[in-house]
Amino acid sequence: MAHDTQHLPEETSGADRIVRAQKAAADAGLDALLVSPGPDLRYLTGYEALPLERLTCLVAPAAGEPFLVVPLLEQPAAEASPVGGLGVEIVGWPETDDPYALVASRLPSAGRGLRRVGVDNHMWAEKVLAFRDALPGVEQALAGEVLAALRMRKSADEIEALRAAGAAIDAVHAAMGDWLRAGRTEREVGRDIADAIVAAGHATTDFVIVASGPNGASPHHELSDRVIQAGDPVVVDIGGTMPSGYCSDSTRNYCVGEPPADYPHAFGILLAAQTAQCEAVRPGITAEQLDAVGRELIAEAGYGDRFIHRTGHGIGLETHEEPYIVAGSSRALEPGMAFSIEPGIYLPGRFGARIEDIAVCTESGGERLNLTTRELRVLAP
Repeated sequence: MAHDTQHLPEETSGADRIVRAQKAAADAGLDALLVSPGPDLRYLTGYEALPLERLTCLVAPAAGEPFLVVPLLEQPAAEASPVGGLGVEIVGWPETDDPYALVASRLPSAGRGLRRVGVDNHMWAEKVLAFRDALPGVEQALAGEVLAALRMRKSADEIEALRAAGAAIDAVHAAMGDWLRAGRTEREVGRDIADAIVAAGHATTDFVIVASGPNGASPHHELSDRVIQAGDPVVVDIGGTMPSGYCSDSTRNYCVGEPPADYPHAFGILLAAQTAQCEAVRPGITAEQLDAVGRELIAEAGYGDRFIHRTGHGIGLETHEEPYIVAGSSRALEPGMAFSIEPGIYLPGRFGARIEDIAVCTESGGERLNLTTRELRVLAP
């Protein structure tokens, strides 16, 4: 899978992204976007604002100049962030003022051009309701339906950031034998892995799953005090956020000593299914078709009821974002879309297995961003 970036969305500045978002909002029948701290605000402005009870909000009218409302005490931080170089007006509000009334005063009222606004999907409910009171008669919709369409089509620079994230998490998997062995608890191993994720170049560790023996049958198992035994298969699913803001996520499978007798057969089925799905990535295939590629192979082998989740999720500034690779989604893949491919087989009370790579749809097919071996790694007990 060669790097293929000539037909990816053009890299744009934050100001260009805001303009694109305003146009997309207009096309979707939204008169303004209201974007509070979170991944959407970071995508549009580069500003990683603190999520406080005080209102910080990018207001992007479909027609008109955008502005950023921030608490007065946060204005220096906003001006020092990338948003300070975008030419977007930063409006600081004093502690005793009503910021929602401030936003309303700078927008048309209902009946004078403001009919429908989009609020970002992560906006706190108290802020959504405060905007509802401040903008009576104005319908609220999810801004995510507009912004997700922009964010899911990654530029070449964004894919390079995801490629770097993939290499960093691969380095942690490559060193797993340093920590994973019999006699240690999942929690002890998890602490070492969390430290290694940061040491490998991530800004933060986002999650560490070390699911040994029967715990592997729970896809989102938390670290526990279970002592890893000789002969245990272990599912290790790890990820973090890079200084760029882009995320990693990869799952590999290990066994401490020789695996149970029936494990290699189940794992072989899973590896064949995941490999087939990675090779099937191409423009035009739908999310549900890609899901079916692996699901049908697993079902034919008799494990259909043991693959209990979707094939994957999009990834970027969030570990889970659009597009989702799941039955029922007719979304066609396009160049620049990045997502996980992670089928699993789970036998309650016995063991589980999941193989996860991040893949990018390219003009000619797909590219895997995780390159450590997908084979079962048998470690010395």
